[in-house]
Amino acid sequence: MATEADTKVTALALAPAPAPATKRAKPATAAKAVAAPRKAAAPRKAPKAALPALAKPLSREQLDTMFKLVKGATSVELKLSVPVGAGSATVKSLGFDPVEAQPRQAFFFDTPDLALNKAGVVVRARRIQGGDGDTVIKLRPVDPSTIDPDLRRSAAFKIEVDAMPGGFVCSASFKGSCSGQEVLDVSAGKMPLRKLFSKEQRSFYDAHAPASLTMDKLVLLGPTFLLKAKHQPKAKDFDRPIVLEVWIYPDGSMVIEVSTKCLPKETYKVAFDFKDYVTRNGIALVADQSAKTRTALEFYTARLKSGG
Repeated sequence: MATEADTKVTALALAPAPAPATKRAKPATAAKAVAAPRKAAAPRKAPKAALPALAKPLSREQLDTMFKLVKGATSVELKLSVPVGAGSATVKSLGFDPVEAQPRQAFFFDTPDLALNKAGVVVRARRIQGGDGDTVIKLRPVDPSTIDPDLRRSAAFKIEVDAMPGGFVCSASFKGSCSGQEVLDVSAGKMPLRKLFSKEQRSFYDAHAPASLTMDKLVLLGPTFLLKAKHQPKAKDFDRPIVLEVWIYPDGSMVIEVSTKCLPKETYKVAFDFKDYVTRNGIALVADQSAKTRTALEFYTARLKSGG
């Protein structure tokens, strides 16, 4: 989405340059009249655009730590953020059909100073096309060995390692279901936030959120509109589905993420194949891996502080 600043810059770039101001010329002397003409200045080359910094490989110690976490996880998600400006090329190179993308809305809940996020807890609800919705209470980072075995047996609970260029994090998520209308009712203040979540989710929240921070003290951060598309590459290129998510903020800025999932025992091979697949399709593994949750929280708390 073009901003007012973009429009002004474009207008300035297209406008003809003003004619330089000139002084009234004095009569030239004979000597000056026959002076040799000046040589035309060589045209300056336009400066090259700076390329985004590439992510550094994980150290041996980091890899050891990551694979210890992977052993205790339920699943592994390999993900990467696409550099700004490369979105359309990514969609085309990976074979995604934007018409098949599913629209969603993500609603986060925290305090204006992100006290919940600082404690490692994320509260989120989503509206999904067709009237459905879902919820999650997420804790990160976590050590899988510290999770209660009874909790791990719940079908709604999972432990996942997110691995991206230059880093990784392990999280524990307690998921729930709801309707899209219930999410709207909470966002409009017609229903208490806690009623979106199951008794088990609320217990998980109470166990990890700051003691004085009950759900009724959280404020809405969002919603963020997003598009989610799935694609199955040809088996010879990459043998599992990949997902593309485009998060679009009210100011027109975007976060684009490409990801795939695998079982813990498949991590090494799938990570190698995924890296090979995306780089062959022209996607750089850049150092700036903008996390969707962090970007959303920071965006909306900044708007709250500015009164937007």
